[in-house]
Amino acid sequence: MRQAIKTSLIISTYNWAEALNLCLLSVTRLSVLPDEVIIADDGSRRDTYELIKQYQQSFKVPLIHVWHKDEGFQLAKIRNKAIAKAQYPYIIQVDGDLILHKHFIRDHIEVARKGSFVTGSRVLMNDELSSKMMSSQQTAANIFTPGIRNHFNSLRVKFLRNYLADRYHQKDIDSIRGCNMAFWKEDVIKVNGYNEEFEGWGGEDQELAIRMLNAGVKKRVIKMGGTVLHIAHTKYCRAKHEENDHRMLKTLREEITYCSQGISQYLHHNRIPNFGNLT
Repeated sequence: MRQAIKTSLIISTYNWAEALNLCLLSVTRLSVLPDEVIIADDGSRRDTYELIKQYQQSFKVPLIHVWHKDEGFQLAKIRNKAIAKAQYPYIIQVDGDLILHKHFIRDHIEVARKGSFVTGSRVLMNDELSSKMMSSQQTAANIFTPGIRNHFNSLRVKFLRNYLADRYHQKDIDSIRGCNMAFWKEDVIKVNGYNEEFEGWGGEDQELAIRMLNAGVKKRVIKMGGTVLHIAHTKYCRAKHEENDHRMLKTLREEITYCSQGISQYLHHNRIPNFGNLT
């Protein structure tokens, strides 16, 4: 493996402690651990806090809980707060409804290049397999596991991963997924992080990627590696999807590189508290 890069793993979550438990369990079984894990919590109830507190007792790296009050879907905001809190230069970002392959961090480190961000994909599981994985505390599946829906994404082939990194879906903005993404903290700060005008589901990750591309940061794709399993759930409310889509297209059309309402508001005076008191 290439010389180790210091990494912060950011896991976003909201009111699904059972899924987050399996995600964190998969982190404990990684072949290469991140240097810290930060939970970006968009206002979960106390059961999520209790779960994280329990893991903190034996976690092998710092496990930090960044939380804010539940005021609707504000994923862009809580991710900015978590990124600002990160201590290490390379940030790997996932959602809390994912199970990480045991070589997930190792694959991301090997694909990382200065001046580039990385976008990955996920393996979809049906309801039955998702329930089975959660009840059995199982964190591994493969291409032959019943209940896997998109088999291609479950393969891990190193030489194909390296070959595809600069070739696969290079011009496809729709394929960018914030649930499996990695970037240098300095590149994200340069474009002022996530645009917090995005509220409600959809588009905030793609819009961030577009601004990084406009600023000269190259896109790489992690395929045949960096594998994650997605736990099935009902879809989020998409009431603001059209509004967010227009905002994203404006960034693309006008070649915008910087958002006004972004991460800069959290970068000074260490204004990001860890988990606060719940009412």
